[in-house]
Amino acid sequence: MNIAWKEIRKNKVRFMILGSIIFLVSLLTFIISGLANGLSQDNASLINNLPNGQFYMTKDAEGSYNLSRIDQSIQHRVLSEQKNAVAFSMQMGFINDDANKQRSVTFFTSTHSNIFENVKKGEIVLDSSLKNEGIRIGDTLTNNQFRRKFIVKAFVNQKKFSHAPVAFINMDDYKEIFGAKDMQLLYIPGADSDQKFAGLQTLSKKRFLNTIPSYKAEQMSLNMIVLFLVVISGMLFAIFFYMMNVQKIGLYGILKAIGLKTSTLFKMMWTQMIIITFIALALSAVLSQVFNLIAPEGMPFHLTPETTILLSLVFIVIGFLGATLSGFQIKKVEPMQAIQQGEM
Repeated sequence: MNIAWKEIRKNKVRFMILGSIIFLVSLLTFIISGLANGLSQDNASLINNLPNGQFYMTKDAEGSYNLSRIDQSIQHRVLSEQKNAVAFSMQMGFINDDANKQRSVTFFTSTHSNIFENVKKGEIVLDSSLKNEGIRIGDTLTNNQFRRKFIVKAFVNQKKFSHAPVAFINMDDYKEIFGAKDMQLLYIPGADSDQKFAGLQTLSKKRFLNTIPSYKAEQMSLNMIVLFLVVISGMLFAIFFYMMNVQKIGLYGILKAIGLKTSTLFKMMWTQMIIITFIALALSAVLSQVFNLIAPEGMPFHLTPETTILLSLVFIVIGFLGATLSGFQIKKVEPMQAIQQGEM
């Protein structure tokens, strides 16, 4: 520890350069991870916030919930057998306010449950993001396919689907707008994949999220960027410590000649890696959390402390592996040969 710290103090510029690179790479990783989580919430917070369970759609829908139609006899049997089961449907649409300004929403309806909002005829419950656009409780809203007017009864937080705020409406109102007789999906919270029903396809929450247009593409692209940044950080560690070790071959030879063990040299290198990484990650983690607090309200950014800690641990592991791989040359150093090379 003492030797490692003395070398850091002696070669401040070198280690500051490495620390700065790790700081920037980790900060960028935290920011992109926050954007990925934010887009996930903006795209499907309605589903993301549900407890784990199983979704069911018709097999002939081929994974597209828009094409799924649950037979009413099957729906009745499942709802009667499964206490917490719920059937629901959702479709993209538009609402118009008193000023006839049109806004895109996802109309949502379900059978009575404790999971989703239960709405009476003529009422509508909206995602709170529409409150920022001037809509208030008691306002009347219209839809071109709806003969009457909706009255805004309440707002709910984090209820979006396909990047649109969710509008909860009564089942009869939904059928009038879209002319649909059957529900699209069944959901059983806490169920496992062993529960199967004739003619229905079983989907976990993760698999169902991937049926949402754009969700899989968004998440895959951003997660690939995060993965590459983590790999790049590991390569930076390996390259930096490799170059450092090449320059210190003679020093390692002398230290080995006076009886210093290879394991001690490795510990010195690991200590330097931990010190530099910890400082860089601490700074980037603090800044990313500050950005999480001050990010504009409309920006889809969501970075939890748990995600920050997990990514930090990943960086530490990658840094450890990168430094260790570069340090295998220390094990091969022969004292006399290294000293002679140093003299040359």
